[in-house]
Amino acid sequence: MGTLEYNSTRPAIDVDDDTLAHLKIVIGTKLRRQESFMMTWLPEDHDKSPGRLTIWMNPSIPLIIAFDGPTMPAIDPKRIERMMENLSVRGELVLDQLG
Repeated sequence: MGTLEYNSTRPAIDVDDDTLAHLKIVIGTKLRRQESFMMTWLPEDHDKSPGRLTIWMNPSIPLIIAFDGPTMPAIDPKRIERMMENLSVRGELVLDQLG
């Protein structure tokens, strides 16, 4: 289980390494193009934190992606394509719907 840490103001988001590898490509592509977007997820401790969390991803805000394992998971180009299409249609990445 890797982590995605954004702006260091909230706890890091736990994401499995396979999903994190795909997120890294999608997020990197958008931010490299200077395109901001929203990202939404259901917190792990949703018993303590009601509802969903959404952040505004912007190229000027620090982002740290940390993988748990030493090797990169295999990348599925179709999954990247689906994620990019969903992001373009919705204007946001929804982490718990990325399968």
